Amino acid sequence: MDNAAQVPTGFGHELRACLRCRLVKTYDQFRETGCENCPFFNMDKDHERVVDCTTPNFNGIISCMDPTKSWAARWLRIYEI
Repeated sequence: MDNAAQVPTGFGHELRACLRCRLVKTYDQFRETGCENCPFFNMDKDHERVVDCTTPNFNGIISCMDPTKSWAARWLRIYEI
């Protein structure tokens, strides 16, 4: 777990989700560090990509500290992330 994603620093309308992996962070966090799960999007190098590769429209959020031990991660099939 060396490459852990950042925890969102804001909530509500500030949050965006990556279109590929569904990681949720604020616009500013995507702009500063990109998406840890999808580095090929290069959001941290091209700020217009943040808008192109993320969406403010998503339902719900799950937070998981250790996906290998979480029943919710197994249920959602995200235990191998």
